[in-house]
Amino acid sequence: MHIARTIPELREILNGRRRIAFVPTMGNLHDGHLSLVGKARSLGDLTVASIFVNRLQFLPHEDFDTYPRTWESDCEKLRAAGCDVLFAPDEKALYPEPQTCKVHPDPAIADILEGHFRPGFFIGVCTVVMKLFACVQPQVAVFGKKDYQQLMVVRHMVRQFALPIDVVGIETHRADDGLALSSRNGYLGKDERAEAVQLSLTLQSVAAAVREGERDVGAIEARAMASLAARGWKPDYVTVRRRSDLQAPVAGDPLVVLAAARLGNTRLIDNLEFD
Repeated sequence: MHIARTIPELREILNGRRRIAFVPTMGNLHDGHLSLVGKARSLGDLTVASIFVNRLQFLPHEDFDTYPRTWESDCEKLRAAGCDVLFAPDEKALYPEPQTCKVHPDPAIADILEGHFRPGFFIGVCTVVMKLFACVQPQVAVFGKKDYQQLMVVRHMVRQFALPIDVVGIETHRADDGLALSSRNGYLGKDERAEAVQLSLTLQSVAAAVREGERDVGAIEARAMASLAARGWKPDYVTVRRRSDLQAPVAGDPLVVLAAARLGNTRLIDNLEFD
C-alpha cells in the first residue's frame, strides 16, 4: 500500500491510473469502513482511502481534539483489506492556507436534522469532500448509509456540480446485537454499550408502527423519543422522512426513520430504510 502525505505525492502515485474508487474516512477504522474498502475494490481498478480528521466539520464544543486517532492500526487494517493507496495529509498539506472558499450545500437538505443540531456541519463536510475529490479525482466514491443525511448531501453536491463521480452508498455495518458500528462507540462504557442497542430497536419499533398502519407519524415519533428519554437518553430527534429528499413523508414514498440521541457523553446516530 502506497501512503501519500501531500497532494503532489498523491498525484504522482495516481498519474495515469484509470478507474479510481475512493473511500474518505476520518480514521479509527472498524469493520464498517473496511466493508466500504471491499466494495470500492470491486468497483475500480485502484482503491484509494483517505484519513483526515476534518476540523471544519466540528463545532467548537465537539470532540475534534479527542477524536480517536489510531494510525498504526488503521494502516494495518487497510493493508489487510487490499487498499492500494492511503492519502493521509495533515492540516497544512490539505489546507495550506485558510480555507475561505467553502461549499454551502442546499439548506433544504443540509439545514435539517443533523444540520439543525450541528450548524455548519455539512459546510465542513462538503468542503473537505470536494477538496478530497479534487485531489483524488475518483470515478467512484463509496460512503456508508449510517451517515444517511451525509450521503444525501454529498450526492446532491455531486449532481449540482456535475462531478463525474458515481457516489455509491453501502448498507450500515452492525454489531451482532444490531448496534451500528461507529468510531464514537469507543466512547461508551460497558453499561452504555449494552444500552446502546436500544437506538436501533427504537428505529425498528417506529418502522413497525408505520407498517402496521398507524397514521399519526408525529405521535409515533414522540412516543419513541419519550421511550428513549425514559431510559436515560437525551434524544435530538427520531423522525420518519421520505428517502428521496428527507422531507415529510407522502403516502406511497419509500421511507427512512432517522435518529440521533446522546447516551452519557456519546452522541449516536442511526437510521433504517423501510417501505
